[in-house]
Amino acid sequence: MKKLKFLFGLWVGKVIVVLTKLFAKERGTNVPGVWAMKFSKDFLSHFTNINYDKVIFITGTNGKSTTNNMIVHCLQSAGKTVATNLEGANLITGVATAMIKNATLFGRMKTEYMIFETDERFLQHIYKQLPAKNICVTNIQKDQVQRNGEPDYIYKKIQKVITKDTRLFLNNQEPRSKSLERFAGQVVYYGMDRTKYSYTKDGRYDVTMPCPCCDGRIAFAYHNVENVGQFKCEACGFASEDSVTYLAKDIDFEKQTFMCEGKIYHVQYTQPFFIYNYILCIALCKKYGITDEQIDKAFGTFKNIGGRFELLRYKDKEIKYVRIKQENPETLQTALNYISMDRTNKVFVMGLAELTDFDPYYTNTFYAFDCDFKDMEASNVDHYICFSEAVAYDSANRLIYEGIPSDKITILPTQDAETIMKEIEKHETNNVYLITWLHTYYDIQKFLGKN
Repeated sequence: MKKLKFLFGLWVGKVIVVLTKLFAKERGTNVPGVWAMKFSKDFLSHFTNINYDKVIFITGTNGKSTTNNMIVHCLQSAGKTVATNLEGANLITGVATAMIKNATLFGRMKTEYMIFETDERFLQHIYKQLPAKNICVTNIQKDQVQRNGEPDYIYKKIQKVITKDTRLFLNNQEPRSKSLERFAGQVVYYGMDRTKYSYTKDGRYDVTMPCPCCDGRIAFAYHNVENVGQFKCEACGFASEDSVTYLAKDIDFEKQTFMCEGKIYHVQYTQPFFIYNYILCIALCKKYGITDEQIDKAFGTFKNIGGRFELLRYKDKEIKYVRIKQENPETLQTALNYISMDRTNKVFVMGLAELTDFDPYYTNTFYAFDCDFKDMEASNVDHYICFSEAVAYDSANRLIYEGIPSDKITILPTQDAETIMKEIEKHETNNVYLITWLHTYYDIQKFLGKN
């Protein structure tokens, strides 16, 4: 009976795949799986012709989508067949949809590899039906406090699926995810050498983290991105490895190259957090026999998903949009660090907003106090614009606490695109950086499309 329910769910799912292609493409990443699992609760477990050693889950707080898409691109460029959820539908129904699309009418998988971005909170539910032998953990950081509370909640969710049969790919320089090494049978480490953009923290609002092994204080020798770098626990000695095989070094940000195992790789994105994505991709692909040359060639044609870095033009202004995950201070700090690398005169526009994930909605100002703005002020910002219907004044106060003069700050208690653009237009500086969440960016993009 279970098999019949599975087949019926599979056929319904395949019909919906066709219908969504015709009438609602944006719903085709999830809806077929939703309906299939209405008929078969353990739907994923009934597919056949699966080599679980070639099933790979990519999870963690930041970088899941980029890493997933990059690995899939490299494998497909090397001629491998892959079932995946490139569109980012990372719950169990999104995985189910991807499998529906890549299976025969009787549930036999047609691809050699299965690579899925998986939401951290739902990883154990997916793993129960599809026990992947490989799990890549990008990082475990403060994120979505309304859903997750604090990082240990996510840590425990991921830990539950790790066994001695698991091969873990772990960032050697991110303390929480590295400490998962204790539970796995095999660990592949990756990391990134110190660069000219690495930094130390000694400011008033610095936030440290407890050791995931003993709750002692983690001390960083340097950070490559926020809370990721060479570290050691001052209490128990838990630390990043002194040497790992997959290490990005000799990073040349101008030439867009780095070296790993004596091979030079050419990349299109050189922000430090992207380098971690690249080096994880190399570590995994090399484990499956993809050559250096094949990987480097694939890096040359890889295009990151839209919406992370975009260039907009408004009259004589060049507006560089840097997307942040507003529920995550590390992405805000990374965006600030990226903008601070540009030492030319600029206008900085920040629009934090009310988070409308689910009721009750909430506003978040404390993440801004996790972040350091001093490098931003030292990078020749001519003027700051803080806009938001909810927290414009709070954002401006954070800048003032950093020592930024109030006369350099304009406060707009609105998210109206026209109002924001008119304010930007007042300033002579043509180099404009914009940080806001995706919905407001789309509103601004739509406004500019009409003008």
